[in-house]
This record gives sequence, C-alpha cells and structure tokens, in this order.
Amino acid sequence: MGLKKKLVLSVVTGTLVVGGVVATVATGNAAAPDVVCKGSTVTLSGEPGPPAASSGTFPVGTKLKVTNLDNGQATTVTVNGPSGSCVLLNNAAFDKVREPGKNLIRRARVERVAGGGGSAGGGGTGTGTGAPGQAAGVQVPPATGEVVCPGSTVTLSGEAGAPAASSGTFPVGTKLKVTNLDNGQATTVTVNGPSGSCVLLNNAAFDKVREPGKNLIRRARVERVG
Repeated sequence: MGLKKKLVLSVVTGTLVVGGVVATVATGNAAAPDVVCKGSTVTLSGEPGPPAASSGTFPVGTKLKVTNLDNGQATTVTVNGPSGSCVLLNNAAFDKVREPGKNLIRRARVERVAGGGGSAGGGGTGTGTGAPGQAAGVQVPPATGEVVCPGSTVTLSGEAGAPAASSGTFPVGTKLKVTNLDNGQATTVTVNGPSGSCVLLNNAAFDKVREPGKNLIRRARVERVG
C-alpha cells in the first residue's frame, strides 16, 4: 500500500487499528441511567427546608434525580428520611419541578444517581397488623379492617373532586380507611387510579383528616376495608 496505512475505528469496541497496531480509545459512552420506581407519581410532603426528599424505597443518603416529563424540569435531591412513597419531595424541591397550580407530577422519571444499596427500613407497602401508637390524649378506635402499609406516611395529590384516593399498591375500586393518629380523624375512600404511594388522598379526602397547616400525616393507620 506504499505510504498509505489502514485506519480502522470501531465505535462499538473503542479499538483503533493503525498500520497493524491495535490501541484502545475512549468512546465517551456514558453508563445508562438507573431509572427506578417506574410509573410512580411524585408529590410533595409540605415540609419546609432546603431541597430534600423522603422515601419508602431508598435509605437515607441516597441521591435521586426527579424529572417532570411534562415540563422538562429536573432536580437532584438527597433522601433524609422515610415516607410511604418511592420519592416524596419537600416544598423547596417540588417547586423546582412544579407545573403552575399542580401538586402532583403524573409523568415523572426517577433516577438513582448515588447510594441506595440497602432498603429504607421505614415506610413500605406491605401488609401487617401493626401501626404507630396514637398521640397522647387522642382517642382512636381499634382497627376494624386489615391494617396495610404499616409505617407509611400519607399526603395529598392536590387533585379536586369528591373524596377519593390513588394507590400504587391496591387496584381501582379498593376501599381504604385512613386514620390520622395525631388527631383521631379518619376517612374512608375508594381508589380511583394509580400513584407512587400506598395511598395518596385528593384534596377533599385529605381535608377530612388534616391537621391545620400540614400537608403530611406522619403517623397514619391505613386499613383495607373493601
């Protein structure tokens, strides 16, 4: 071939062949993102402070990137405590990805970007017989249904309409009784759609069990009653 040399570049393997000499070159391909909790909705806890999240799936210290697919906005947060959701954003974090007037992201992508090798240990979406103890001075009747999702927090979707709930654990038509153990208030709702939580109450349902000024029930009892 005279002075001409063969030059072969393999994009797939990153191999450069020059005159019979093989060398490996960087291709610049990044690792695929670790997308987690596929299909989950994302809402807010109503809690103040710098941007952060709570989770029933990942332990404290895990870094998660949440993207609102409807407006392209994204935020990366660190899990700082348990909740009943894959990821529950506090107010400051949710404001970074919020669409005006909405308290729920129905089309979200959640990526684990660091940590999260273990389980959260709090929250959860299993069934069981236990529930957090009631607050002092608050009278709460004993459970009459099957206690589910022990340890889960409960928040609101921001959606209007008659009292109802969405759930990532129970199918449409399931009846759930949610009791706020801090004030003794309870409401029974029917699941009308999916979410990323054991139970996510709409505005009307949450108002029946809300403590003034709070958008999160940290000590809740959830019962499946139908």
